[in-house]
Amino acid sequence: MKPAMTKEDSGSKQTYSTAERLMSELQLLSQQISNYSNRGLTRVEFLSKSLLKLIKTVTCDEIELWIFDREKQNNDEIIKQTKDSFFFRISTLLPDIDEKMNLHPGEDPAYHLFHKTVIAWYCDPGSPFFTEKGSVWINNRENNLSSPKESGISLNDNIFRVDKFIKSLIIIPLMNDNKGIGLLHLKSKNINFFTKSEIVLFENFAQTFGIALLNQRAQAALRERVKELTCMYGIAQSARAGVSLDEIMQDTVKLLPQAWQYPEIAHCKIELNNKVYTTPGYRDSPYKQRADIIVKKETSGFVELVYLEKKMEIYEGPFLREERNLIDNIAKALSITIEQKQAEEDKKRLEKQIRHADRLATIGQLSAGIAHELNEPIGNILGFAQLLSKNKELPHQIHHDIGRIINASLHAREIVKKLLIFARQMPAHKVKVCLNHIVNEGLYLLESRCMKEGITLRLLLEENLPEIIADPGQMTQVLVNLAVNAIQAMPDGGILKVQTSTQDTDVLLMVEDTGEGIHPDDLKQIFLPFFTTKEIGQGTGLGLAVVHGIVTSHGGCISVLSKVNQGSKFEIKFPII
Repeated sequence: MKPAMTKEDSGSKQTYSTAERLMSELQLLSQQISNYSNRGLTRVEFLSKSLLKLIKTVTCDEIELWIFDREKQNNDEIIKQTKDSFFFRISTLLPDIDEKMNLHPGEDPAYHLFHKTVIAWYCDPGSPFFTEKGSVWINNRENNLSSPKESGISLNDNIFRVDKFIKSLIIIPLMNDNKGIGLLHLKSKNINFFTKSEIVLFENFAQTFGIALLNQRAQAALRERVKELTCMYGIAQSARAGVSLDEIMQDTVKLLPQAWQYPEIAHCKIELNNKVYTTPGYRDSPYKQRADIIVKKETSGFVELVYLEKKMEIYEGPFLREERNLIDNIAKALSITIEQKQAEEDKKRLEKQIRHADRLATIGQLSAGIAHELNEPIGNILGFAQLLSKNKELPHQIHHDIGRIINASLHAREIVKKLLIFARQMPAHKVKVCLNHIVNEGLYLLESRCMKEGITLRLLLEENLPEIIADPGQMTQVLVNLAVNAIQAMPDGGILKVQTSTQDTDVLLMVEDTGEGIHPDDLKQIFLPFFTTKEIGQGTGLGLAVVHGIVTSHGGCISVLSKVNQGSKFEIKFPII
């Protein structure tokens, strides 16, 4: 069937003047749209402004624009504009006619196939409703038109997906290098609304519009890429050596909003190991993107970007596909940065342990030398004092003073012994030992002191405790040192609990008190030799250092938990035989 007679066929001067006016307006519109494409507008802003101008120029009732994106999963953008409404949505129509169609439930395959026929330019120019440039031209939709021979589809309401009031329509393919990039639909409620000369003008305009569209898309992609690279570069700069992880996270939340399409309403939140970093003014919003931060194959937190206002639904809510890739890459970059910072901390900790071990070795050598030098004079003093004490003819006061000399010598000899143990100059005599016997015998002499100090002694000893290989004397020294420290930490009385148990392949010895506790700053140094918080003359600072040395020499480990004014708990593990 041929198209119905148009208003052009009358040959009136008014028709030509109308065509000339339309040509002038479309030329002006082409210039305006080209300017829009260079103004840095977002994709939706560019399309909405362009279509609003077009619908006012054409004075038709409805405009629909399809833009195919072959590079991004073959999705297409659909813009629909009427005189009082506008919306944007995503469809999954594929541009190649021979590709498989992925349809939503309830969608008519004929609708997709027909439009794929037009966009792929698989039309028959000889068909009465196709122009020479492949546009669909229908002046009265109520007529029974046949479809292209290639498609075998009848043109019905399902094909055009328009309401019954639309009588005339043209569908113009937007081409670039002989490839379809989109379709422009112009629709009217009037019969014979479009003339042949107008369609030629629309087709010429469509080519200009297609070029502007590609230009805007390229510029928008370039701007987004620049923002992404700027953001990633900023994150890389903030992750330089010497900068803490907290500072990196704070810098990142400031950088991210500027990389998104609407930075003026964008806010960022990063949660890492239950610590939260946000931009000022952040609040929860339903319009958000999120990516998990994976550190060593475990989720440690997330990066989240929100819009505080509702924006046009595009790909992922109001967000671009590129923004999904960006937030995923940022989360990966932060994961790498976190692992690097953890490696730096591990390196610092290892270097500190090496320095500590070196310092201990130096102190051990010094202590051994000092101990050997002091042993002989202390032995002489103690020996002569003990000889003098056997003289019954000496006055009482002299006997008393000699006793003080003997006690002081014994105390000095004990310090030398600790130095030798610390320096590992005294060989251990290791045998099979049951810690329960060590506890019962070692605390026997301390029971009376505990009662005197108002301290309750509680023993929780596991029956049939496995034996360990250890030096009984050194085990007793470990227990007594810890118990004496606990007693000194409870000047107003309290509870001293000593417990033994088994855990997997270890025997545990725990000494716990309800005393003053240890300050967190001191907790890091308590096993260092000569470190003490006691007043001068009240301690040597060797007790816990010796305990640590004995435990490690027996293949064990020691840990401490302490809270100020709540008490301390020392836990020692020795391997079972």
